[in-house]
Amino acid sequence: MNETAHDLGPADDAGRAELLEAALAGLRARPRGLSPKFFYDERGSRLFDAICEQPEYYPTRTEMAILETIRAEVAELAGRDTLLVEMGAGAARKVRLLLDALEPAGYLGADISWDFLRECTERLAADYPWLDVRAACVDYSRDFDLPLDPGGPRPLAFFPGSSIGNFHPEEARAVLARLAAALGTGAGLLIGVDLKKDPAILNAAYNDAAGVTAAFNHNLLLRLREELGAELDPDGFAHRAFYNPDAGRVEMHLASQGPQRIELGGELFEFEDGETIHTECSYKYTVEEFQDLGRSAGFAPRRVWTDPEELFSVHYLTT
Repeated sequence: MNETAHDLGPADDAGRAELLEAALAGLRARPRGLSPKFFYDERGSRLFDAICEQPEYYPTRTEMAILETIRAEVAELAGRDTLLVEMGAGAARKVRLLLDALEPAGYLGADISWDFLRECTERLAADYPWLDVRAACVDYSRDFDLPLDPGGPRPLAFFPGSSIGNFHPEEARAVLARLAAALGTGAGLLIGVDLKKDPAILNAAYNDAAGVTAAFNHNLLLRLREELGAELDPDGFAHRAFYNPDAGRVEMHLASQGPQRIELGGELFEFEDGETIHTECSYKYTVEEFQDLGRSAGFAPRRVWTDPEELFSVHYLTT
């Protein structure tokens, strides 16, 4: 893997300071909440990979099936002389389908979890020795830059897994607008978007029988205890996930099981029985709703593909 400035992760002290500031603000708020971006330390990233393997969790296998069907068409649309930029690189399983089809000029993996990203991109570089592989530690919920050569290959961003759904619609528009600005004119975006559907399917997907999603949710509390020295009982909170049809989103919470307290950063936070910490939203869209969102952020919709059951969609847009 080529060594560049963007192959360096954030300082641990800076990461802890950000987590502490966000956790204190979230616990002081009413209703209480924590940002889902803090799920993704190394352990959380591995747990999310395990979620993707659960039988109830349809998005991963459905998106994979769509990508297998359309990859040749995507290669034709994007062209082969591209820089493939994967947002939220993770285990890089899906992107391998595109690498084989596009044979791009280079690959840039961008993710917030540096240790996990580094491991995954190093493995990718070993498996594709002909490919120029780079890694950028990026928090795309904030202003960000990408190490793109102005005279280099045209970028094609790949944003899989319906991660855009973890942002409230106005935030999602801002993320897409930042991405459009970072990519520049003439770039492409291939993005996975979960569709609105039967709530029973959604509720099952976020409450798997094996309890992996519950462990993923609890990982936030473990991070507070292990990294920040918080005094709390992780087992005193129960995983709760449900589809909110009025908001068009799945919500995840950590619900207090009886009265209890969290001590963090010299502050004491008391919880009543049933009081929750809101940890994640996962918005679902119709095809038309997401295309409108993309247009408002500076992207032009070009193609969209769905599976036969219309559970999931993959969109191709350009700047």
